[in-house]
Amino acid sequence: MADEFKGKLFVVPTPIGNLKDITLRALEVLQKAPFIACEDTRRTKILLNHYGIKGKKLISYYEPKEERQIPKLFKLLKNHDIALVSDAGTPAISDPGYKLIRACLNSGIVVEVLPGPSAFVTALVGSGLPTDSFIFVGFPPKKGTKGFFENLRSCRASTFIVYESPKRVVKTLEIVREVFGNVRVCVARELTKIHEEFIRGDIFEVMEELKNRKTVKGELTILFTEKP
Repeated sequence: MADEFKGKLFVVPTPIGNLKDITLRALEVLQKAPFIACEDTRRTKILLNHYGIKGKKLISYYEPKEERQIPKLFKLLKNHDIALVSDAGTPAISDPGYKLIRACLNSGIVVEVLPGPSAFVTALVGSGLPTDSFIFVGFPPKKGTKGFFENLRSCRASTFIVYESPKRVVKTLEIVREVFGNVRVCVARELTKIHEEFIRGDIFEVMEELKNRKTVKGELTILFTEKP
């Protein structure tokens, strides 16, 4: 089946905030690939325009649309390369990119993954929390959140990492405190952007800081550890 496809799928990480955080190799792939599969074409156009990359056909690929887009992308891969990007960071991390990657691998299509930005890795390194072992679980469910974190307690990891929205961050931290106790916490906000911030301390201190703010804005990563 692999002989049917002359094209290759390139998985291309894009900046999580600062547009300078992109590799030369990523720019080269975006320049050469005639088609780019992306979550939000408007976001991708901003990046392409910033680097003067023109003449690309952008194809929407986002949940729950990905299932019906995969056959269309396969038709293109018979003769053309495709670059897969997400709105920010490395594709397939908390987005539907893995479904396309898996389908390509199952069909013998060559998949080439480029290294690059990822919010949870940046947050972990800057958190000051243990990095010897960690578990990243994406966004916690809106329903059954407490049970979700109770299940995490059985995992052997030094640091736990989740993504969360500004509206739910305090509620989620309250559940973490209820399940794990007085853990050390870091909330990383607006990584690589002008208002980048790391809020560090025990969970009571971090919750109090967030509660005292009128609003909490930006992309958030929550990290916590039971280790001293």
